[in-house]
Amino acid sequence: MKIDLTETTSSKINAALVQARRDIGTPAIGMVLTLVIVTDEENAYDALKSANDAAHEHPSRILVVIKRVSRSPRSRRDARLDAEVRVGADAGSGETVVLRLHGELVDHAQSVVLPLLLPDAPVVVWWPDGAPPDLAGDPLGALGQRRISDTYASENPQDALTQRAAAYAPGDTDLSWTRITPWRSMLAAALDQQPVKVASVAVEGEAENPSCELLAMWLADRLQVPVRRTSSGGPGLTSVRLETKDGDIVLDRADGALATLCMPGQPDRAVALKRRDTAELLAEELRRLDPDNIFEAALKFGVSKLAAEAPAPAPAKAKAAPADSPETVTGPKADSAPAKPAAKPAKKAPAK
Repeated sequence: MKIDLTETTSSKINAALVQARRDIGTPAIGMVLTLVIVTDEENAYDALKSANDAAHEHPSRILVVIKRVSRSPRSRRDARLDAEVRVGADAGSGETVVLRLHGELVDHAQSVVLPLLLPDAPVVVWWPDGAPPDLAGDPLGALGQRRISDTYASENPQDALTQRAAAYAPGDTDLSWTRITPWRSMLAAALDQQPVKVASVAVEGEAENPSCELLAMWLADRLQVPVRRTSSGGPGLTSVRLETKDGDIVLDRADGALATLCMPGQPDRAVALKRRDTAELLAEELRRLDPDNIFEAALKFGVSKLAAEAPAPAPAKAKAAPADSPETVTGPKADSAPAKPAAKPAKKAPAK
């Protein structure tokens, strides 16, 4: 069932939800949380589809907040709220309310959302794109126990990771971190089978994929070894190489679906490591609502520190010394440099 409400209020939306549940014969629906999606018209359809798919595992009330851009000064002054209420088969396993905010109401979205939250149920806020730098400091983010962003949608993912680290608060997470859960599980299992010390690590993947940086920072933080980050044509993460004295442990995925795990003294084996869609990632994040301390440690390790651990450039050539100063030779050329003649000893005075 769909109900369209124009120039409405939060109390009228709540009344429409109660009436819709009665009309379809289900006055009580078991929902476990409220999912607030903050997006725009361009991305609203895809985000809502992913949320509805995830709601099959986590029945929830989904509130889609769309801030409409006003083109004229008059429309920016006028505050208006339009809503679309979906209950039953049109809302998957829960309820869906699409909120379109106009004018001055755009700056007060939290006052619209607050009366629509399920009582005594956790709140999760998700920004599919355009997340604020400080998730917990955002008025809508402050309503949630869990805040989900996706730095992959940022123009500069590396800068976005740095901002997330600076403004991190317990409950923050990112879908770029969720994407590497199978990689972390596979690498941890491989190290359990090979109890050797890792000397260094190489992570290879797309240049603008923040999941590569997060995996590299996680490995650097947990193993306390240098980690090299190299680029490839993708898709996504393509390879991780753990260098040990007994041989390299390599997890290579060239096609984005099937990976090959190579370990010293064991035959190579194929492992399923497909790229997951947004609905699967969102469902995984909704399974836990407590702070992710491992993500916090990896994020705060820092992209800049990771770059500093890359192989150092070759030493610069020594500048030519001025003609009137003594020549200094360092490095391998020191052995081949011609030695200066020793100073002649002073003549002794004739004995008397």
